[in-house]
Amino acid sequence: MDSTSYTAPGPDAIEEVGRSRGGLQVLLGPLLNYRRMSNVESGEPMWHGSVLIVTTPGQNSPGLTLSPVGAISAEDANATFTVQGGVNSPGEKLYEDADKAFWRFLLELPMQKFESRWEYKINGLEYVDKEMTTKPQTFVVPSVAQSMRIMFHSCNGFSVGTDVEAWSGPALWNDVLRMHAQKPFHVMIGGGDQIYNDSVRVDGPLRPWTDISNPHKRREFPFGEKMRAECDEYYFNNYVKWYGHAPFSTANGQIPQLNIWDDHDIIDGFGSYTDHFMRCPVFRGIGGVAHKYYLLFQHHLAPPKATFTTDAPDTIHPEVEAKPTDPVQTRETFVMADDVEDPSYIIGNKPGPYVEERSRNMFCQLGRRIAFCGLDARTERTRHQINYPDTYKLIFDRLDKEFAANKELKHLILLLGVPIAYPRLQWLENIFASPLIAPIKFLNKRFGFGGSIFNKFDGNVDLLDDLDDHYTAHQHKHERKDLVHMLQNLSKKHSIRITILGGDVHLAAVGRFYSNPKLGISAENDFRYMPNVVSSAITNKPPPQAVANLLARRNKIHHLDHDTDETLLEIFDRDPGKGDKANGASNGNGAANGNGTANGTPIEPKTSAKNHATMPSRNYAIIAESNLPPTPASSTAPPATLAAPTLEPSSASQTPSRATTSAPPDPKGNARKPMHDGEQGAGTAHPAANGLTETGLCGPFGLDVTLRVEITNSDKEGHTDGYGFSVPALEVGEAYADQGSKW
Repeated sequence: MDSTSYTAPGPDAIEEVGRSRGGLQVLLGPLLNYRRMSNVESGEPMWHGSVLIVTTPGQNSPGLTLSPVGAISAEDANATFTVQGGVNSPGEKLYEDADKAFWRFLLELPMQKFESRWEYKINGLEYVDKEMTTKPQTFVVPSVAQSMRIMFHSCNGFSVGTDVEAWSGPALWNDVLRMHAQKPFHVMIGGGDQIYNDSVRVDGPLRPWTDISNPHKRREFPFGEKMRAECDEYYFNNYVKWYGHAPFSTANGQIPQLNIWDDHDIIDGFGSYTDHFMRCPVFRGIGGVAHKYYLLFQHHLAPPKATFTTDAPDTIHPEVEAKPTDPVQTRETFVMADDVEDPSYIIGNKPGPYVEERSRNMFCQLGRRIAFCGLDARTERTRHQINYPDTYKLIFDRLDKEFAANKELKHLILLLGVPIAYPRLQWLENIFASPLIAPIKFLNKRFGFGGSIFNKFDGNVDLLDDLDDHYTAHQHKHERKDLVHMLQNLSKKHSIRITILGGDVHLAAVGRFYSNPKLGISAENDFRYMPNVVSSAITNKPPPQAVANLLARRNKIHHLDHDTDETLLEIFDRDPGKGDKANGASNGNGAANGNGTANGTPIEPKTSAKNHATMPSRNYAIIAESNLPPTPASSTAPPATLAAPTLEPSSASQTPSRATTSAPPDPKGNARKPMHDGEQGAGTAHPAANGLTETGLCGPFGLDVTLRVEITNSDKEGHTDGYGFSVPALEVGEAYADQGSKW
């Protein structure tokens, strides 16, 4: 199928198909999600996930068959599954109206002593789009001794006005699938903006509202049932179009997803405009509509029965727990009402101020030694707040409980919507918010002067909502500091290494918090050492080179407090595809030959010669354990009791497969450069750069991190170059815990 020309089928096509075929008429899917592990303490853990399809209405309950296929490793080819034959999973109807129905299939399977492949098939499935394939889908589950191999992405869509063809559409998903074919991903984590709904205000039902020039009239504009229904149709069709778009759609059915949302899943800047404007009926309304489809498509959960409209103003009220439903919205509509809340969710105590539903944070285990926590940093967000204080307490109480109960956990992957260890831009905020801008704003309101500089919502400078989104924004300064201190306390108490994931900023970078070098602490013993892997965007276009270079120049050594410093690692030793043939460069199909050309076309420079900290090129990240011990099918011994494996060194390094304790950072050294053994040689020459090799650099409990960076946006196959570094596990030790005031 030519996915770039795919559009959602209209109601006439759906009705015609329904009359002419007798099978299960599918509009979209399958979408595969990962939820959690259970029964871990028994040594026989269970993997939990779900599959979602969207069908035409009026279908009989569909069924899914899940079957074991085989082991991934040739060494385990003769291994026997603990289950034989297929397991049937009935479809559960989450939602149905006159146009569509959402069906969920819950999956539960026993994890094996070997890495295993599973197949699922939905019985009687037929696509409305005749060119879509109905073949069974497969996915891979780690062994009981493994942690998951993770793919991380964010900003999976295009901003309004982007020349999609010039950027080859979602080309990097081709690279994701190539990497998955070589060494399967067990989970893919979406860090927000999995879809861009911004065009709802350009060529969608919000266009007449956006065109109102008077801000007061815009704030008072009603969000009636007609507008709600039109927005509902827009958001649904946009999800069907984007989630049915290959190669993203292929990944959706084969790699289990874990997602949080961000502003573009709703609309650009949602939550970060002025409070009196964010509380207007239209923003309250689209917040509810976007939340409905976020739950359905991205979490496979039933939505609330009704969202806010000014025709039925009592449908949503922040202080009311038992919300009345709107009889107009629920007419000829089914919504599952008795769904059991999955224990992987940490639900906020009270609704957010604009998306008037409770936040949905997540905790789950990613295989044997890695835990995951995703913060919902959008539902409770305002211009001056990211999350409620009591939400942080709920999250950290849960984390403390989980780590106290499972001492095998060695890492926490913390997912935030935006980076937290990132250059300060307060000077730019001050310019945009200063009185100097006021005359220009006046001219904009009266005569449209400088129209492209100011947003259409509250009349402020267009970049200001993006800056206000950052943890490093001045109004989030105290909340950011408190969050980092809570993470440090958790890390120290449970000897847990924390690695933070962040997206949003449309470039790649690696930030780090770490102990002030004057304390003389090695990274392996430093609970303050927390890398922030910044991977953005996998699809949207990057910022101009000048912006990335500016950020790199602002890469100072910042002092969070007396004992904690932060800065970006200078990991980008060269532009992708440039220089000698790179370890990790995807040049097998002629995309890049290593000398600065792609398919014979010179590759434009991405950054200045002095910028080694920020990379304005599309990208995604791979995270995996640094050293995976051999786990024979007959063995269930935990990896900590097994001898370290002998790995063949990569072509770029002869580093032995062993973990060492690094020398403490030099107080007079440059913290932007590598500060421990896992960071030495960070970049294209690092053993982790190819995203396939366990480097052994940081022992059996360390992590290898790879940033896969697009070589050129003219390559429709999305070939990438790799930049790697490794993260050591943490061992606080009594000697450091007893240092009193230093800790």
